[in-house]
Amino acid sequence: MRKLIESTFVTTNGVIDNPQDWSGPYWDDEHAAYSQALMENVEAQVLGRVTYEGFAEAWSQRSGDPFTDNFNAMPKYVASRTLTETTWNAQLLEGDAAEAVKRLKEEEGGDLIKYGTGEFSKTLLEHKLVDEYHFWIVPVLASGAKLFDNIDIDITHLELLGTTTFKSGIVVHKLGPKA
Repeated sequence: MRKLIESTFVTTNGVIDNPQDWSGPYWDDEHAAYSQALMENVEAQVLGRVTYEGFAEAWSQRSGDPFTDNFNAMPKYVASRTLTETTWNAQLLEGDAAEAVKRLKEEEGGDLIKYGTGEFSKTLLEHKLVDEYHFWIVPVLASGAKLFDNIDIDITHLELLGTTTFKSGIVVHKLGPKA
């Protein structure tokens, strides 16, 4: 069974909106090395519509290094109630998004990674489909939507699987569902 990993940037005060506006100054070689290591066993991306559209605009224009070329070539599965077609090596998840992800996880192959946190993440959490969370806590304060804002589920306990601290001040909390 494949593992589903969620990786998302969040400010110190819990904001997830527009990470391109506040996370850039903290990116460095440590950040790049962690990102590359996280992708080692990943075979495909699972994305919500908003993240997909932002990534397709930003990443499809890049090339020239192994990480970027692999990122762009990797299959992408997109959850959306409004999109009717995709580009950038992506296909829409058919039917119920949670059931579609469950089927993807049951297939043979490498791990799946999901970037960003929003409505689709809430669905995955509600259906207990995420195996690992990598929350990149960026030392900045911002305004906007918060991580798992207005979530309506029972209490979900997570266990700390590890932390990574970068010189830039980013701390990645690696968490998994508590058994």
